[in-house]
Amino acid sequence: MYNKIIGPFKEFGLGAGTLYCLARVLQSLSPKLGLFVYEMMVQPINSKPLISGSLSKNISFAEIGRGHPDLAKMPAPAQVIALRFDQGAVCLGAYVKGKLVGYIWLCFKQYEEDEVRCTYHLTDSEHSVFDFDLFVMPESRMGLGFVAVWQCANEYLTARGVKYSFSRLTRFNLASRRSHAHLGWKCAAKVVFFRASRLEVMFANVRPFLAMSWGEGSRTHLQLGPEVLVQRTAD
Repeated sequence: MYNKIIGPFKEFGLGAGTLYCLARVLQSLSPKLGLFVYEMMVQPINSKPLISGSLSKNISFAEIGRGHPDLAKMPAPAQVIALRFDQGAVCLGAYVKGKLVGYIWLCFKQYEEDEVRCTYHLTDSEHSVFDFDLFVMPESRMGLGFVAVWQCANEYLTARGVKYSFSRLTRFNLASRRSHAHLGWKCAAKVVFFRASRLEVMFANVRPFLAMSWGEGSRTHLQLGPEVLVQRTAD
């Protein structure tokens, strides 16, 4: 019992561990209550190949548009995929010897979050993109899948003049944090959403700091910029 109680604090630290326990308590009380703890991450787009030599020659990419047969291989429901296309998202597939090994979704200028009612706006929209739902096919997870997806994304985005890629990381997803660490991620913002039925309240360490929405017709808005990477480069 003792290990079960202190486990979240050992894994996430005191602050995040407390939020994790609170989120679990709220979830157990009612499905209408919730706490979502995010870190908004930004990473530089690297024009240098992540995979070199003969292995790189077997890797290719292609946009997976509406009606593409590879959409059927994705775990996301058809209605969710349709909504992504409706907001202008692009699905980029990574292939090794012509076989789909993974994919990533990309939104330019802004991204409408689907877990909470928030729209993320990219302040440097000309050079930025928001990536989400990076997925590696199960049979490729022990091989080149993850790196192949990012090599394809880097090549695709570099050709379009994109320098920064933003994404939303659930604070408690340590596996994702570790897998992305070598890509140069930096935290651009920390955000907590509290949900109680139709009410959602956002707390953030960047503007607007505090905001709320009520019902499906209302959304909060968060501005995301690449300052943490730009400052690091200047230093």
